[in-house]
Amino acid sequence: MLKYLFNRIWQSLIVLIGVTLVTFIMLNVVPGDPVLVMLNKRADAETVERVRHELGLDRPLYTQYFEFVTNAAQGDLGTSYFQKRPVTEMLNQGFALTFRLGGLSLIFSVIFGLLIGTLAALFRGKFLDHFLMFIAMLGISMPIFWLAVLMQILFGLNLGWLPISGMKENGWLTMPVICLGLSYGASASRLIRTNMLDALGQDYVRTARAKGVSEALVVGKHVLKNAAIPIVTLIGMQLRSLISGAMVIEIVFSLHGLGKIAFAAVTSRDIPIVQGCVLYTAAVYVVINLIVDLLYGVLDPRIRIVKGV
Repeated sequence: MLKYLFNRIWQSLIVLIGVTLVTFIMLNVVPGDPVLVMLNKRADAETVERVRHELGLDRPLYTQYFEFVTNAAQGDLGTSYFQKRPVTEMLNQGFALTFRLGGLSLIFSVIFGLLIGTLAALFRGKFLDHFLMFIAMLGISMPIFWLAVLMQILFGLNLGWLPISGMKENGWLTMPVICLGLSYGASASRLIRTNMLDALGQDYVRTARAKGVSEALVVGKHVLKNAAIPIVTLIGMQLRSLISGAMVIEIVFSLHGLGKIAFAAVTSRDIPIVQGCVLYTAAVYVVINLIVDLLYGVLDPRIRIVKGV
């Protein structure tokens, strides 16, 4: 298990280095000069060169990249060109909201997906199964930002139950969580239904039923446990997607999270923030993948045997 853990950590470091390199190259080949954006293109050439020197943009690209990677390894992602604040501090504050939104949405989506998927599997081929899968298909088909706008119009403008945007009024997190949770929960329900149906057809389920075990215990103890690995995979995939989805929802609902910070940085070409956002998000994805892989070995020891660890 330790060998497998070390291998996964080493692979994760290679991925992070690759992400930083690709991001750095892309930001430096895109047309536009952040100094000219910062000075509104009204400064003389001498002032432009002085600012470029102060920001270190006149040095060779390989020197800039090496310095960025070295500082990032120490937790220093630089300083914002425009806000003059440490990028790490800004991203920590923004990610706290993004992770909170994504985490609550994940809980909602897992509960929603398990409920819909389990009921659909237990009533396979009946009206309830068809109805629930129709609802799930609607949830999968609707883009998140479009669902968010519909909820704003219905629950915010027409009914006045919840605030449309911002973070000051009570219940400001309700619509974003439901919006994300419904979309990803609908997708989860279809996979859960498929795995539940496969598990329900296994011999150990028929044996448990023949012994007189109650249906609730059969589903809860035997079926869900043996369908756990695909569900854990789904949760890991959804947590990654929920973070990126949360960044989109933050813009729609005007929430000051990682998504809004990244959007503002891209539009203003604030390179340190853009690089920090990409590296920050990539690190979160890598950690989630690592946790999911380790959970596989806990849920099914056969995986560790196959991998030779």
